[in-house]
Amino acid sequence: MDWSDRIGRRIRLRDLHVVLAVAEAGSMAKASQKLAISHPVVSKTISDLEHTLGVKLFDRTSQGVELTAYGQALLKCGVNVFDDMRQGLRQIEFLTDPTSGDLAVGCPEIMNAGIMPAISARLLRQHPGVRLQVVHADMALLQFNLLRERKVELLIGRMPDPFVEDDLVSEPLLQEPFVAVAGASSQWARRRRVELADLMGESWVLPPHDSTPGSIISGLFAASGLKSPRVAVATLSVQLTTTLIATGNFVGILPNSVARFSAGRVGLKILQTTIPATRYSIAILTVKNRTPGPFAKLFIEHARAVAKSLSI
Repeated sequence: MDWSDRIGRRIRLRDLHVVLAVAEAGSMAKASQKLAISHPVVSKTISDLEHTLGVKLFDRTSQGVELTAYGQALLKCGVNVFDDMRQGLRQIEFLTDPTSGDLAVGCPEIMNAGIMPAISARLLRQHPGVRLQVVHADMALLQFNLLRERKVELLIGRMPDPFVEDDLVSEPLLQEPFVAVAGASSQWARRRRVELADLMGESWVLPPHDSTPGSIISGLFAASGLKSPRVAVATLSVQLTTTLIATGNFVGILPNSVARFSAGRVGLKILQTTIPATRYSIAILTVKNRTPGPFAKLFIEHARAVAKSLSI
């Protein structure tokens, strides 16, 4: 019996499901509870698989089981098989009813304050039956696991530099500038022109200096020939930043999309200020050699449209 015969006749999806459950649980006993089947059935399934493949999939230890190199290879295959099946089922659901379905997207908080609401609104306006799940994942901090584990279909956020993930594919969406902002009721909102130097004595809300966005913004001041201003509130929270600036008692620097979409919602004013041309790169990440599902494709189309509107 050759290898393909062994695969076709002896390895079933149920077997792969058991392998995935044991690997995730770290023990056959816990996996049997999760799968609601007996421990002997789980043990026999693993034993039969090892006999069929002629290799050991798990090392038994006093704490449970651990994947061998062969087990890790089969686990990766199993994840891909079930992912492809989910994608196929979603495609069938889409063909049966192209108006409804599920889509999971990962992004950081700053995207939720910027382009994510606009993309979501466009998508759901045209496809109200889509169930969109947005989970936290920050590309800039190299949080790619949700995408690699197929828990989300795509990530959207600021591109890390350099980007060296060979198993992922990036699509640049937007190269946007930073802008200075004040509250709509602030004295600065009434000025036709404001220089960064004019704002140095104000109370600033900025990211911490030792964070990635904080170092970028510090570079903007340095490129303008200025020292970084005294920061009244140092925070990575976009909600706190925009809320404080909206009071009129603080100023700050934000990516253009965040400032534009927050302006009407919380009461911000983008100041006519010259800021060095440092660009904030936003991109979409997907898994290489994995075709996005139908609703992921629709999301990407709407993301491109929103990005284009900001580039005009």
